[in-house]
Amino acid sequence: MLESYLTDEVIRLQAEVDDWESAVRMGGQLLLDAQKCYPEYIEAMVRTVREMGPYMVLAPGLALAHARPEDGAREVGLSLLTLKTPVEFGSKANDPVELVISFCAIDKDSHVDVLKALAGFLRKEENQQLLRDAETVDQILTAFEKQNE
Repeated sequence: MLESYLTDEVIRLQAEVDDWESAVRMGGQLLLDAQKCYPEYIEAMVRTVREMGPYMVLAPGLALAHARPEDGAREVGLSLLTLKTPVEFGSKANDPVELVISFCAIDKDSHVDVLKALAGFLRKEENQQLLRDAETVDQILTAFEKQNE
């Protein structure tokens, strides 16, 4: 399932960003370029972190950036960034972040299966490490395909 959402057009490896905000914006831009959201969704993702803090940093080194469906989502979408230099989101327990997965959904239910598949993949530490260490997008896509075997 993940390989149908995380395609080469929404994956960027070893991205260079200055801070958490530019990481969130870059992930959102990948969603925008794939026509999964409108520009205002990117602003809403940044605003959400500013207003609610780093709750999106779910595990050591991993952030799941998102906003509310009504903030400009067009359809279910995911993007994945690995960061050349990890950034601080303000999470004492889980900073610095080196993997930023951004997602959008059009309602409260449409993305549940995708997030379950993502959680299943990320539950294995070796999969998280594979994402961090990947040198090519094909390595990541192959890992997603293997999950379905």
